[in-house]
Amino acid sequence: MKTADPARVITAARSWLGTPYHDQASLRAVGCDCLGLARGIWREVVGPEPFPIPPYSRDWGETGPREVLADGARRMMPELDPSDARPGALVLFRMVPRAIAKHVGILTGPDTFLHAYERLGVIEEPLTPAWRRRIAFAFLFPAR
Repeated sequence: MKTADPARVITAARSWLGTPYHDQASLRAVGCDCLGLARGIWREVVGPEPFPIPPYSRDWGETGPREVLADGARRMMPELDPSDARPGALVLFRMVPRAIAKHVGILTGPDTFLHAYERLGVIEEPLTPAWRRRIAFAFLFPAR
């Protein structure tokens, strides 16, 4: 599968900077959560969303037998080993040990990423060791 130009993904992601946080929303400059940010980037870079997203829990400590976000991403995106993730990749973070991965970000540089964070909205920040070790999965956006 051909993948999207990372520069295009990063430009699309940065166009969301400053968007307020709003749970389960996906409207640039109006409101989004981390998955809504990824959905908005998908719409700009790839096209219409391939299926509706059902309501989901905000619980970062949720456990279960399935990695729901990763399974959904695998249906549409090439997967990378997290150690091979590079700028333009979508990364899924496991925020609590042994919980399922429930936070989404976009790598914007070798040591930076962009995500939607409660109370802060869409921000770009350093990919510190604390964030880096939480990366559980990585994917590339497909080309249009």
